[in-house]
Amino acid sequence: MESYERMTHASIDDAISVIANAIAARVFPAAAVDVGGSDGSIWSQAFGALAFDAVDAATSADTPFDLASLTKVIATTTVAMNLVATRALRLDQRVGDLLSEWRGADREPVTVADLLEHASGLPARLVDPPPAGRREFEHDICAMPLEYTPRAASIYSDLGFILLGFVLADRGAAPFASQFDALWRRIDSNVLTFALPPALRRLAAPTMPMQDDARRGRMLQGEVHDNYAAALGGVAGHAGLFGTAAGVGVFARVVLRALRGHTTRPAPWTPEVVRRFAARSSVPGSSRALGWDTMLPSSSCGTRMSPSAIGHVGFTGTSLWIDPARDRYYVLLTNRACGGGTLDQMRAVRRDFHDALTI
Repeated sequence: MESYERMTHASIDDAISVIANAIAARVFPAAAVDVGGSDGSIWSQAFGALAFDAVDAATSADTPFDLASLTKVIATTTVAMNLVATRALRLDQRVGDLLSEWRGADREPVTVADLLEHASGLPARLVDPPPAGRREFEHDICAMPLEYTPRAASIYSDLGFILLGFVLADRGAAPFASQFDALWRRIDSNVLTFALPPALRRLAAPTMPMQDDARRGRMLQGEVHDNYAAALGGVAGHAGLFGTAAGVGVFARVVLRALRGHTTRPAPWTPEVVRRFAARSSVPGSSRALGWDTMLPSSSCGTRMSPSAIGHVGFTGTSLWIDPARDRYYVLLTNRACGGGTLDQMRAVRRDFHDALTI
């Protein structure tokens, strides 16, 4: 394991250079990091300004970021773990038994676990613009042709996690966001929420809508970037969560401690449950676990994390990786989707950032 001193005096300087160079290259205007271990944060820092305009406010420790697909692991996977732990949901339950419109011989075997592992046969996104509301979304996803035989491959799918959000609301007998909020309040008061209050919305790192988004032409500050999540009122199983680097860091420590065998938290944060969700899928060629992605030397985690590392990234420029063998977590939040760099540029920044911290 790296010593505290080695991380402080060498690795952090290299990681700071990675972020500073990315800001100078306009990959993103704002960034915040939190890196630490199961005992607490070792390094936290904010960088840049909220947007590219020189008059924009400086990023701070209190800046909320649109976490995008980190929603999948922080909120959706957490609520799923809780419902599995309380036996309100089973991973082997068939989706057709939970959603009435999921019908067809090719769909019949698909389970909750398949949705979590991106192995349901669903494509990434809809062909047409997003509909308005749950009923229409559910119908369109359940009626669309599958792209491949379930569990024959793992194809990243926002649609599968949108369905998961619906399933979790039904099985938990409460709105999906409310279930997550209740679980998070047991842990910490740092910002991790689907609904930023007005004062925090004004502090949020902004993003710019995509060209196919009806909201294009204006800045989104404290509003979810993903247009599917926006069509669902800002709360969805695949996106919609906002958080600070400190908030994501607290979440990471809870998961890290469970993976390392600590039993100080009640379900769903027990080692048994968290390790079950962090186990790599048996789907051929898949790096996925239940909600999480796992370490590949070609992925956003870089080349040096241990094989037991789990993590995820978000389209807006966010990432979270947790390495139980090193007793480390790595939070990097940016707003690349504020007119910044390409996905390939962001991927290179993430890899360099993590490699700098895992020498």
